[in-house]
Amino acid sequence: MWLRLRLLLLVGLLFAILYTLFSLIGFALGLREIYFYIFMLLLAGILVFIQYLIGPKIVEISMMVRYVSEKEYPELHGMVEELSREAGIPKPRVGVSKLNIPNAFAFGRTKRDARVCVTEGLLNLLNKEELRAVLGHEISHIKHRDVFVITMLSVIPTICYMMYISFFWGGLYSRRRDSGALALVGLTAFLLYLITSLLVMYASRIREYYADYGSVELGNKPSWLATALYKLVYGSARADANTIKRVAGLKAFFLNDPANAVNEISELKQVDLNLDGTIDEYELQVLAERKIKLSRSEKIMELLSSHPSTLKRIKALSNLVQ
Repeated sequence: MWLRLRLLLLVGLLFAILYTLFSLIGFALGLREIYFYIFMLLLAGILVFIQYLIGPKIVEISMMVRYVSEKEYPELHGMVEELSREAGIPKPRVGVSKLNIPNAFAFGRTKRDARVCVTEGLLNLLNKEELRAVLGHEISHIKHRDVFVITMLSVIPTICYMMYISFFWGGLYSRRRDSGALALVGLTAFLLYLITSLLVMYASRIREYYADYGSVELGNKPSWLATALYKLVYGSARADANTIKRVAGLKAFFLNDPANAVNEISELKQVDLNLDGTIDEYELQVLAERKIKLSRSEKIMELLSSHPSTLKRIKALSNLVQ
């Protein structure tokens, strides 16, 4: 409930910032007519619609997705069908990515157009329970319409950046009497671009926590998902650097951030008490009673990431152990 409230407040704040920027531009230009605002709203709508149309195809190509049949992967299809039924959504298309990075992702325009994909690296790393927990996380993203929510919110920083380019540089080279005011509006738009970008990443991190909880609600044990996250960090740390760079622009779709895996390994020593490579319920119970320690660099990295720290996610899961 608290996660949902935080997201609603965040969405309200982002749109309030956008409205403030529009009002500032309208005041600076002396455009108090409604046409200016209608134009800006149409521009935002067009940007959302373009992302809505071409987004799935870009993900498919970049992630090297191949949709698979039930005959090829009967167990994978069975898990997805069962979890979809539990979540009350249509069964998504099931795909396998040729990427060696162990990870999973969900995307699509609507619940009926949704796709759930796992990488070959993930299938080779996790057992059945851990895989089911990961799929539950991705199914929860679809249930909560997370792809649409983040796509919609990400348009706000884009508009701020467009306004910065237009007004700041246009104002600097303009001969108009109010060129200084225009440049100031552009500089304000750039500052709002930085702020809204951080807020959108914060919203993305909230959605990850929410999907983790959703996986547990679908019948997966917290220890299954905690172990999967733990293994993904180590698996991603061993992945080829060039492969990670290739998908850097789409890492927000992943279960965790593979680019930050190397930095997270040292922090996760606080979790695996017996160093057996898994996180069992006893270790989660111990973690629930302890305070976790994140380095300053890890805290900064999290602020600039679309995913929460894996240690903090496992800590959150520890509070769900019954």
